[in-house]
Amino acid sequence: QVRLVESGGGLVQAGGSLRLSCAASGRTFSNYAMGWFRQAPGKEREFVAAISWNGGSTYYADSVKGRFTISRDNAKNTVYLQMNSLKPEDTAVYYCAARAFVVVVTTDYDSWGQGTQVTVSS
Repeated sequence: QVRLVESGGGLVQAGGSLRLSCAASGRTFSNYAMGWFRQAPGKEREFVAAISWNGGSTYYADSVKGRFTISRDNAKNTVYLQMNSLKPEDTAVYYCAARAFVVVVTTDYDSWGQGTQVTVSS
């Protein structure tokens, strides 16, 4: 398994921006598709964005399309989630996840980080 550590969460006002980072270790990072998910209190974990192993393909939930951007730097073993125009409904714990080779938009990922809290105030 690959070890994942998220960072960059925090408290931001509506309309603001945050950039989440997820640092990977333990396996060859470029062998993994990466995803970002979130879970709000009392709700199920949901897909946010995903990126293929080489960054050539990206996928987004409709709720974040046009506001969030996923990217990766394989030389730094890191995946990012740039979040702009944040809304109170984006408040959740955000998790990054790794899946060997094939990118999917479900929660069917092999490794998960511990999560980072994002709170958007109105």
